Formats: sequence, C-alpha cells, structure tokens
Amino acid sequence: MLVYPSGLDVSSSALRLLSTELRRRRVVIGTRWRRLNTGRQALLTLAHLRNGHTYAQLAAGFGIGTTTAYRYIAEAVEVLAALAPSLAEAARTASAKAFVLLDGTLLPTDRIAADRPFYSGKHKKHGMNAQVLADPFGRLLRVSRALPGAVHNIRAARQHGIVDTLTEAGSACWADKGHRGASDTVRTPTGDDGTPSPQASKR
Repeated sequence: MLVYPSGLDVSSSALRLLSTELRRRRVVIGTRWRRLNTGRQALLTLAHLRNGHTYAQLAAGFGIGTTTAYRYIAEAVEVLAALAPSLAEAARTASAKAFVLLDGTLLPTDRIAADRPFYSGKHKKHGMNAQVLADPFGRLLRVSRALPGAVHNIRAARQHGIVDTLTEAGSACWADKGHRGASDTVRTPTGDDGTPSPQASKR
C-alpha cells in the first residue's frame, strides 16, 4: 500500500488536549510502552474522526497493524467521551440561556440494506441517530449517544431523557418537526402552542 502526506483541518489545541488526556490515562493504567506516543495516537484518532479514513489506511500511514489502529482509536474516543458534559450539566447550562436548540442528526454508516434498524426513512440511508443540544448561537452543549437510524427523533429524545430533563430545568427549547408533541417545553416550527419560532418571528 502506498503512503502519502495529508492535511487535517483541526486545531493544534485539539491535538494537545487529546494528547494530554491520553497521557494521563496511560499513567493511570500503568502503560510502559506503545508503538505510538500519545501525540501520534491523538493524531491518528483525529484523522479518523475528521476525515473518515479506514483503519487499514491509517494503519499503513502510521506504521501499525489494523487491529492496533482500531484499539488506539477506540481508547481515544472513550477518553473524549469522558470529557463530555452529562445531560444534567448541559441542562444547567441551558437553564441560563434564553432558549436552547434541539435537533437530530443522522451519522451515515456502511450498513447493508438488510439492517433495517439502521435505515432512516427520512434520510433514505443507513446511519445512527444522535440528538444535539445547542445554545441560541449554535454552540454545542451536548451530543447524545447514538441510536439506530430507524429511531425517530422524538423517541430518541425521550429515550435519552432529554425532554424530561429540559422540562425539569424549565428550559425553553426549539426543535424541528421531528420532535413535534414532545412536551410543552419543546416548541416546533408548526406553532404547537401558538408561539412562532425564532426564525418565523424574523420574517
């Protein structure tokens, strides 16, 4: 397999952050030696997450085995997940905002047609459903764990406890039509409660 230089449009601060967290993890678990240092492991992971290169491609570029590449990336993703705020923490942040935005997104996968639970009828493709909370300026507050793509947005939001948590926190929330009927707290563009959406109010 041929190897070639490539660029990655991710900030160096993101690389340093992940590298530092991986170094702390290695100290905790008592790792003595690995094929890649923490900086290279962080770069390997960011290349996979940002550019979607396969494990085989990354393994060839970093001079390691495919299984090792998979293990390194899985470990780094676990480290990143541990840094994410909990739903309760995100709700506390949301309560200080005028409102928050809730939206579902489909993360495409290479599932075959027989895998119906992962097929999204809305998007006409296979993938995983993730629920995203953002502040009024679109800044990310939290992303949920992924569910099969066939799960509708309103069901996913309820299953993750997002609707109940926002309701308990008293946070106003705007969402798309896929969340229609979630609760009085979650308002949709259709004007379920007679109140126009922020976008509609500007027209």
